[in-house]
Amino acid sequence: MKIMMDMEKYMKTTAIDRKLRELIKIRVSQINGCAYCINIHTADARKMGETEQRIYCVSAWGECEFYTEAEKVALELAEHITLIPTKRVPDDLFQRVRAHYDEKQYVDLVLIINQINSWNRISISMGNIAT
Repeated sequence: MKIMMDMEKYMKTTAIDRKLRELIKIRVSQINGCAYCINIHTADARKMGETEQRIYCVSAWGECEFYTEAEKVALELAEHITLIPTKRVPDDLFQRVRAHYDEKQYVDLVLIINQINSWNRISISMGNIAT
């Protein structure tokens, strides 16, 4: 758990916008069905000033005009990495992400996405529930 917590500390130092980090955590947790993490990260997003509209609609981000193109490609990347056995990360997606994020930011996005996937799996396997 120390390693997981050390990664959390690192995530807070990245150049990735903190609200976007929370939206990614919410979307990945939705895909993985982790109510515990959805509950935590929607509350955290609200505390950061994220709007209810953007929180509620993150599962349908592609159909919304109130997410930026940079946010949309990050959320798309999150979906592809979370569903990697079937979706993979196609070259065109990599190129679209890189149009908005430099190499370090791309790596940080991948780490953020993998971190929440790990937390979801830990939480679900430990029987955590939203309260």
